[in-house]
Amino acid sequence: MKTIVHAILLTCLLGILPLEALAGDSIPTTRELVRSLNKIDTNYVEPEHYNFTLMVQNTNTYEIYRLKSKNGHSVMFSPRPGIKVGPYFGWRWAFAGYTFDVGHLASRRRQEVDLSIYSQKIGADLFYRKSGDDYRLRDIKLSGNFDTSPLENKIFDGLNVEVWGFNVYYIFNHRKFSYPAAFSQSTRQKKSAGSLLLGIGYSQHDLRFDYKKLTKFISDNIPQYEAQPDSGLMFERVHYSDFSVSAGYGYNFVVAKNLLLAASLSLSLGYKQSHGDKTDNDKMSFRDFAFNSLMFDGVGRFGIVWNNDRFFAGSSVILHAYNYRKPQFSTNNFFGNLNIYTGWKFGKRKRR
Repeated sequence: MKTIVHAILLTCLLGILPLEALAGDSIPTTRELVRSLNKIDTNYVEPEHYNFTLMVQNTNTYEIYRLKSKNGHSVMFSPRPGIKVGPYFGWRWAFAGYTFDVGHLASRRRQEVDLSIYSQKIGADLFYRKSGDDYRLRDIKLSGNFDTSPLENKIFDGLNVEVWGFNVYYIFNHRKFSYPAAFSQSTRQKKSAGSLLLGIGYSQHDLRFDYKKLTKFISDNIPQYEAQPDSGLMFERVHYSDFSVSAGYGYNFVVAKNLLLAASLSLSLGYKQSHGDKTDNDKMSFRDFAFNSLMFDGVGRFGIVWNNDRFFAGSSVILHAYNYRKPQFSTNNFFGNLNIYTGWKFGKRKRR
């Protein structure tokens, strides 16, 4: 954990401190450091003119988890989308709020936390997800000619997933390209501009899977199905960590006055460290589940916002994709949020 914290602090420090400060004897004050995070070219970006923001946001969460074995058997699970509604209060570029889940009031085990922080130079996404008891089987492929339609959209409680992590990234063209204009409404993009992005990330994934329960689940719904052992899916738990370095590009397109379209894509090269627990009747070596390898993941951010400086409304999407593949076993995890919001700013700033 200390290594992770040090990596975040180093990335932020390099983004905040100007090169002359690193080379010289003077140390910037806290106020100077904060201001340096949000320096802009006013020909391209209009600065924030208000101190406070009230906002109402609807958040819709989505998740897909696919498991696949070397024999071609695969299962895909996803819960029903989470629907959250709640108020937010902002002070400059810091937001806090509370939302309640209207789509999963009966599922007490389901937990989700998503936090994004944007300044002109540095951005960060932090996330935590713990599955509930409402995973549904969306797709399944079995050997043999079976009609699997009786299984579709049925609840399967033999899968539990817990994921947490962060992405921190540096915005190179931060004076002209504004992430806050697209995703936190604390500035306004006046002219279209883009920027290269470079970041680091870390995540932990804990997957618990009951293969015996899946076999019984299939047999109960497809009586003619005869279970065929598939060692690639016969595990109880896989726990893996992902250290990654990412590179990408973002672009803000000013469609008309006060109307902005934004998109960014980052591809990350992740180093995976993993271990898993096999079942008692699994004859495979434990080494088949302990894979350390380099693989590609991705993060996408998309938004549309109308902002006339006092009132704003819009929508944004943040998507994460993680892939873990070996000949014996592979997983693909996709999750993201769709946000729809509207808000009002007040408390005019005093300009010096």
